[in-house]
Order: sequence, then structure tokens, then C-alpha cells
Amino acid sequence: MRNRVIRGAIVFLAVLLVQACAKVPITGRRQMNLVNEGTLMSMAAGQYTEFLGQNTVLASSDPRSRMVATVGARIAASATKFLEDNRASDRVAGFQWEFNTVDDPTVNAWCMPGGKVVVYTGILPVTQDEAGLAVVLGHEIAHAIARHGNERMSQAIALQGAGMTLEVLVGENPSTAQNLFLQSFGIGSSLGMLAFSRKHESEADKMGLVFMAMAGYDPRTAPVFWERMSQGGGQSPPEILSTHPSDETRIRDLEAFLPEALKYYKP
Repeated sequence: MRNRVIRGAIVFLAVLLVQACAKVPITGRRQMNLVNEGTLMSMAAGQYTEFLGQNTVLASSDPRSRMVATVGARIAASATKFLEDNRASDRVAGFQWEFNTVDDPTVNAWCMPGGKVVVYTGILPVTQDEAGLAVVLGHEIAHAIARHGNERMSQAIALQGAGMTLEVLVGENPSTAQNLFLQSFGIGSSLGMLAFSRKHESEADKMGLVFMAMAGYDPRTAPVFWERMSQGGGQSPPEILSTHPSDETRIRDLEAFLPEALKYYKP
């Protein structure tokens, strides 16, 4: 047992040193991802299939589903092109993009590692059109490319104890590993680690603006979309807003970044 803990600690520190120099595309923020991305993509594939089996997925012939698939493919292609141009294509290595729309009134959307995307029908009245949807999909795809979920899960696993890795946690306590995965990627009622997540949300906003601009969608749509989101009403914010910056902060930051994003916009 003691030897296993020591070996785990050595691996943990080795990965920590290797990842210390990793930078998030566009923002250049240094980050540490202590969980193997391939392992996360494998978990994501299983969780994605399970989620789709438990929810009502719109047929591919449904106009809403077609719009999500069309916009999603354009955003994914522009993001991949940006990464290739900036020698960061490893960020999407092994990705197999998949876009599904579920019939659910929740105002939400998310993207798992490996490019597994879900859009809830509840957010479509807010997006209104392809440009509004591009804001959402650019943001969610940015989360996956920036490996924000990996960061959140790495932090959570580190709290489990010295030498703990995802593989060890899956073997010893698979239910805990599953719950950490769902929370880290925002699939559930509790997203956790709010202060840490807000930094990620702002980062995803900026990356998403660039991706949607490269895909031919006007990034100036973004502040308008988030204004609509903030006016949704009700006592609590939509799920997608639960860890996001305040409306005023988000819109101000988006507008400040627009000159940079517009450099990539060629309508």
C-alpha cells in the first residue's frame, strides 16, 4: 500500500511538472491538467451515450436538430483550423464531434471531452437564430478545447489525497469518480467550485468569440445574446448561468474583446 502511494505521488508530481508549461489557446493562461485526456474522453463517450439514452433526442430531420448540427460543425471546423494554424492541434486530438439536441425546457448546453455536445431545446428561444446559437456553441466548445473540465476534475481528485489518480479512483470508488466527472463538466444540478469556474467562463467567452467569428458569425451578436439571457426572468438564473460572471461584467468583457475577435470575422 505504501509503495503504491509513493508511486502514485511520483507520477502525480511528474505530470504536474510536464503540464506546468501548458497554455490555453488565445488567452495564454498557464494551466495544469493532471488527468489523462484520453481517459476523460473514454469516460465522456460512455456518459454521453447514457445521457442520450435517458433523454428525448430530437430526430436529425427536426429543423432544430439540423440547425444545431450545422452551426456546431461550422464552429468545430473553425476551432480546429485555429488550433492547426497556431500549432495547438493536440487540443482536439482524438475528438469525434457529435451534436445532439434534447427535448428539455432547461436553458442549457454543454460539451464533453472528445467533442460530445448537447443542446437543450429550452435555450433555442433565447438564441433565436444561428448567430445566437453560435455564441452558445462557441462557448461550450471552447470549454472542451481549453480543458476546463480537466482542471476542475484535477483539483477535485487532488483533494482526495496524495497519490490519488483518476484511474485509482475509478478502481476504488467508481461512483465517486462518476460524480466528480459529471460535476466537473457541468452535467447535473451542482457544478461546484464556483470561483474557479468563473475564470473558465470568461476564458471560454473570449475563445468562443474567435471561433464563431472564424465560422462566419458576427461576434457582435454575443453581448446582445447575453443581454437576452440576463432578462430571462425568474428567481434563479438558468443552469448555464450558475457559474458565469455577472451580466454587467460579462457584457463589458465581451465588448472589450470584440476588436480582437473581429480580426477573424470575414462575412
